[in-house]
This record gives sequence, structure tokens and C-alpha cells, in this order.
Amino acid sequence: MSDRDWEADEPVDEHEAQPATDSETILMALDQISQTIDVMTSVVGRLRHFVEEQEFSEEAAARDAMRPGRTLH
Repeated sequence: MSDRDWEADEPVDEHEAQPATDSETILMALDQISQTIDVMTSVVGRLRHFVEEQEFSEEAAARDAMRPGRTLH
């Protein structure tokens, strides 16, 4: 059997051979991207909450330091 005979059994257009697999790969990639976005949104939310809590704590400490009757050294 020659190389030419073996090639005759192969599809002429590679894109015609794998349309379902290409669609599945694309859908899997999109799903992974969506999951990544969800995780990153969660991380950003946690960081935002952390920064807001820090800011609130610093403001509370400043208010306590400025309260009347407190002696500053």
C-alpha cells in the first residue's frame, strides 16, 4: 500500500473531519473562561471588603484618638 492510497482514506478538508470536536473544545474553553471570571469576581469582592474594613478600622482609630477628654502625648 502506497502513501497515496492511505491518504485517499483521509478527509480532504481537515475542518470537515472535526466539527463536533471543535465545537466541544470551544464550549469547554468558554465554560472554563466563565468559571475563571466567577472566581476572579469573588476574589475582587473579598479584596474590596477587606479594603473597606481596613478603611473603617483606620477611621475608627482616628475618631477614638480625637475624642474629647483624651490626652495626647
